[in-house]
Amino acid sequence: MLGGKRSVIEKYYGKKFEPFRSAGSGIADLNHWIGHIYKPFFIQPGAFGKAVEAAFVQALTDGVTRLEMSMDVTLGRMLNISAEQVISTLRYYHQSVAPGIAFRPELGFSRAIPVETLRTYFDEYLDYGYFRSIDLYDDEFAQPISNFRPLYRLAHVKGLKCKAHAGEFGSAESVREAVEILELDAVQHGIGAAGSPEVMKWLAGLQIPLNVCPTSNIRLGRVRGYKSHPIRILADHGVRVTINTDDALVFGDGTSEQYRKLFKAGVFSADDLNLIRKNGLED
Repeated sequence: MLGGKRSVIEKYYGKKFEPFRSAGSGIADLNHWIGHIYKPFFIQPGAFGKAVEAAFVQALTDGVTRLEMSMDVTLGRMLNISAEQVISTLRYYHQSVAPGIAFRPELGFSRAIPVETLRTYFDEYLDYGYFRSIDLYDDEFAQPISNFRPLYRLAHVKGLKCKAHAGEFGSAESVREAVEILELDAVQHGIGAAGSPEVMKWLAGLQIPLNVCPTSNIRLGRVRGYKSHPIRILADHGVRVTINTDDALVFGDGTSEQYRKLFKAGVFSADDLNLIRKNGLED
């Protein structure tokens, strides 16, 4: 719902969205914007389909060839849409907008919701065998990450790729803890790992990729700017990093804009960025 091209969404609603502004409260600011600015629109009839369409338009515009895009596991119930309708909508817009993209749909879980509740939502989708991965996000400090171990064990049994947000605001140790406890295949953000050479060496040895979202880190106040972004430190320590969008509707930048801004800031050369691009195409 948040990954779409802003112009597509605004054209559909016939109005401009109030720009996101952070007051320095990180995820709380983002959740406030979603709840007060965007939610009144995305709960309208037809909004889910338009949001999915806009997300595929954004990916296509960026030249993405393989897309791992997350949908919150609670969204269907929130919008009174069945799991089957959710999946059919994703399939329809994938084929009608971007059939050339290798699409690997993902289910997302909020860390603020009790695990027992998330499990009931998860069960609705499991029998379809449609989703390829899972992710855990929202406030990193909402509850201990160990609470989610049963959910991730089930995902592993089902053969799903396992990711989780960690080190977006937390420390290097929070990244290591998430990888070890949930047996992660990849970490979303993970930039807190840059604070520990030991953890970076550990991640590099395991070849655990960090899917970094520079614009999001800056707009949420975690990092001051592109020049000081720790993605360069991570790469220099052998950590496998990728560059990604994070709620493009909110933050404004697609993948290509972030590549360009990192290049203009002198963080990476064109050759460096090409290597990172290739990282993003690996399993």
